[in-house]
Amino acid sequence: MQTQTVSRHHDGERADGEHRIDSGLHKVHAGHVPTFADVMPSTSKATDVRLVRGLNGDMDLTDVAELIERTTVAAKAFMRGDMRTYFSLIRQEDDFVLMGPFGGEPRRGPDNSPESIEALERFFRNGEASLEVVQTYASGDMVVLVAIERQHGEVGGLPDQDWSLRVTMVFRNDGTGWRQVHRHADPLVHGIGLDQLAALAGNRGAGSGGAAS
Repeated sequence: MQTQTVSRHHDGERADGEHRIDSGLHKVHAGHVPTFADVMPSTSKATDVRLVRGLNGDMDLTDVAELIERTTVAAKAFMRGDMRTYFSLIRQEDDFVLMGPFGGEPRRGPDNSPESIEALERFFRNGEASLEVVQTYASGDMVVLVAIERQHGEVGGLPDQDWSLRVTMVFRNDGTGWRQVHRHADPLVHGIGLDQLAALAGNRGAGSGGAAS
């Protein structure tokens, strides 16, 4: 299987050798659940995408860029507690597996019931987010995004603080659109020492659980 690699710079930073495409976002109004058209590229903002290896098959650079923009808009919605928008943009497949930042056993299958959505809306509030894509791998009908979600907000009743996460997301195109099949997130954006790692690995200092993300 041949794999293609795409990397993208955060917030429009340009690097030598990049292909420049226009991929601004349409405005999403309050109370409106976005459709795919809401995250389609426009000419209002430029996004830089650097092609490291050529894409082949039916997927092209625009497919990957649109998925990145969709995921960015979804991350912003999640941190402000707009879960209806989040789940309209990130559709989880039946075989979805979540390894969330709170650790523990992987969760299998989507969890977007009305009760779960309401709980998430109470847990995440008044936040902001941006997506810094470190690397993107594309092969066949699969795309892997390796990224840092730079974000802050009020989480679980705590005051506003940094909640940035390192994330790996896997998407599969089922012919009707992108479906998320895996998300792995951890809060180790800022490095920790051996003692902290040992405490985490040894389950010392384990606290109460939280909402999955």
